[in-house]
Amino acid sequence: MSRSLLLVDDDDTFRGVLAGALAARGYAVQTAADATAAMALARGTRFDDAIVDLRLPGTSGLALIEQLRCLHSGIRIVVLTGYASIATAVEAIKLGAVHYLAKPADADEIVAALTRAAGSSLTPVAGDRPSIKRLEWEHIQKVLSDSAGNISEAARRLRMHRRTLQRKLKKRPVRR
Repeated sequence: MSRSLLLVDDDDTFRGVLAGALAARGYAVQTAADATAAMALARGTRFDDAIVDLRLPGTSGLALIEQLRCLHSGIRIVVLTGYASIATAVEAIKLGAVHYLAKPADADEIVAALTRAAGSSLTPVAGDRPSIKRLEWEHIQKVLSDSAGNISEAARRLRMHRRTLQRKLKKRPVRR
């Protein structure tokens, strides 16, 4: 018997490719491009698992985690994002996600995250320190999270112009 999976990502191409790869691995996949469509599907279907993109049009992936967990308490949620930060990873786990993966992640990594029951003490600890640009990105994400996603408020707290903050947020996070 296959596990039912809800895949929520606003990138049509990525969503289609990942849905095919997960279906080939035995999942019964249904897809949605935003939180509204995802919740409509979740109200009509009992999902075992969900993969949720962090940045969605309208409601964020973090809010969707909370909504899905309220509707189906046993659902296993993996957050998948191209804008990974420590602040959003911590929040996702607090809200009930079981794992948090940075894109690009392949289907095997995602399936491993869905099937892994708990964390592992054998996970290697990174030995190198993050770059200044990476630390800046992490700090911006933390302040934005503390500001409930309000860019104007985050810009005030960071003491920078709103447009400057918007430009920084459009860039991809710097790798370690």
